[in-house]
Amino acid sequence: MKYAFVNGTILDGTKDMQPITSKAVLTDGDRIVDIVSDVKSLQGYEIVDLKGAYLLPGLIDLHVHLALSGKPPKADSKPKDYDKLYKMLTGNPIVRAAARQLVVGYAKTEVMSGVTTIRTVGGVLDFDAQVRDRISEGKLTGPRIIAANTGISVPGGHFAGSIATPVSTPEEARDLVHKIADTKPDLIKLMITGGVMDSDEEGMPGALKMSPEIVKAACDEAHKLGFIVAAHVESTEGVRVALENGVDTVEHGAKLTEDIIKLFKERKAADICTLSPAIPYAEFTLEESHATEVAKKNGKVVLDGIIECAKTCIENDIPVGLGSDVSCPFVTHYNFWRELYYFNKYIGRSKKEALYRATLGNATIAGIDKETGSIEAGKCADMIVVKDDPLKDLTTLRDVTMVVARGKLIQRPRHKQMKDIDALLDAYM
Repeated sequence: MKYAFVNGTILDGTKDMQPITSKAVLTDGDRIVDIVSDVKSLQGYEIVDLKGAYLLPGLIDLHVHLALSGKPPKADSKPKDYDKLYKMLTGNPIVRAAARQLVVGYAKTEVMSGVTTIRTVGGVLDFDAQVRDRISEGKLTGPRIIAANTGISVPGGHFAGSIATPVSTPEEARDLVHKIADTKPDLIKLMITGGVMDSDEEGMPGALKMSPEIVKAACDEAHKLGFIVAAHVESTEGVRVALENGVDTVEHGAKLTEDIIKLFKERKAADICTLSPAIPYAEFTLEESHATEVAKKNGKVVLDGIIECAKTCIENDIPVGLGSDVSCPFVTHYNFWRELYYFNKYIGRSKKEALYRATLGNATIAGIDKETGSIEAGKCADMIVVKDDPLKDLTTLRDVTMVVARGKLIQRPRHKQMKDIDALLDAYM
């Protein structure tokens, strides 16, 4: 199908983007073929009248887990046993098929909310790659998926035994990289430190779990096979170990020292800022979050570390991307727009910069900036339409009126919402 998007304001996603009016964006199949001023001769194109709305690149979320919904625990519920849940989801073919369908549904929710590319960083078996391929083949509706499949952890490490497989030695790490590679991922994910959800010690949410030797073995083997490596890291020591031993993207982050800043630059590594999962722990009351007092205090430690890491990286011209960490409590598959809002609020950067980092900036970090991330002739037709100007109000991104995913036009996209979660999150905006 050939479309001509007319009568709208274009925000092209580039770093210095300015509103562009009186032009039409022309698409043919999955490509943007031109951006023209002369809208009188559009023969052969189906006209899509934007009626003054804003056309911008589809959003890109660099930190997603597709296996869970993000629904928080109930007040009287026991802590979730992720190992037990994983074994249940993968225990037999029938249950595995049902679990895979959940991933399919969550992927569809992502694209219906305006996220046209996601990078998954830890999931159930190879479900993410399977769904990625079916979307690419046009058999499912969903975003472009850059998939890590299962991650690599250590015994007692972050999500070991569920969305990450534990290893105990460098040799086991190298072997596991090859086993994951056989599932056709796009990157490798390591769980180097602990996190808020698995720490019982106050003030130590990012305790180092994975030894430098294991990190190096996994990174070296992944790089030999042509994969980049992303790593869950929530402490200063963890960031140092990650960068010293070959990690390419630090997920979450922590306070940086001068030597770590130097390591970032030497490695040409990037920081992926994820504010959404830490804010509920750090700022909600215990009655609202249903967390423990230790988790609340650790959430504040992690939130402060993520904020300081992103600010320091920006000050030192180190690439910073945005990710939501979807599936953590209170982080749903349709709320990536909140990460842009938080970036503006907590990191203190402009709305324009937040939008750039969630589009072309994220595409550049992911190595797909030649394909997507901005509205330019020759690129993939990944676009969204919102009623009002996000450069003035980022909350307009919560109501996407159209999605174009690899050229497929979705009018009036719809997805299920968790209104109680949204109301609580809105109260802290």
